[in-house]
Amino acid sequence: MREKFTQDLKDAMKAGERAKVDALRLINAALKDKDIEARGAGKTLSDEDILALLQKMIKSRQESLDIYVKAGRNELADKEKGEIAVISAYLPQQLSEAEVAEAVKTAIAEVGAASIKDMGKVVAALKAKFTGRMDFAKASAAVKAALGG
Repeated sequence: MREKFTQDLKDAMKAGERAKVDALRLINAALKDKDIEARGAGKTLSDEDILALLQKMIKSRQESLDIYVKAGRNELADKEKGEIAVISAYLPQQLSEAEVAEAVKTAIAEVGAASIKDMGKVVAALKAKFTGRMDFAKASAAVKAALGG
């Protein structure tokens, strides 16, 4: 994935796509920060870690976008939308609501969850299989509902 970010950054610079260049530089900066953090812990980043980082970046920008829209700051809102679009392009296809519901049902069965106390195990199983393909805030709500919480 890292090579793709670097190559796309070079291509965007050559094409003069300023917004894409900015977004890719943000991704690279976040990756370097994550690398430094991982090195301190004696680890290296996997593709799943990178996908989780991208999802976190999108979530952060979505929150900023909501604030800018409410404040009437359309130029900043448009910038956030552009960054979200660029970052989203690197994520795999997101699961539909029906697929999320099915995945939750399957994970509950695999883990043998019986109550809300087992919610952490179910979410951990989902994260292991669907990192980058599922919004875990929504998935957590679905798990909680399925477990009667």
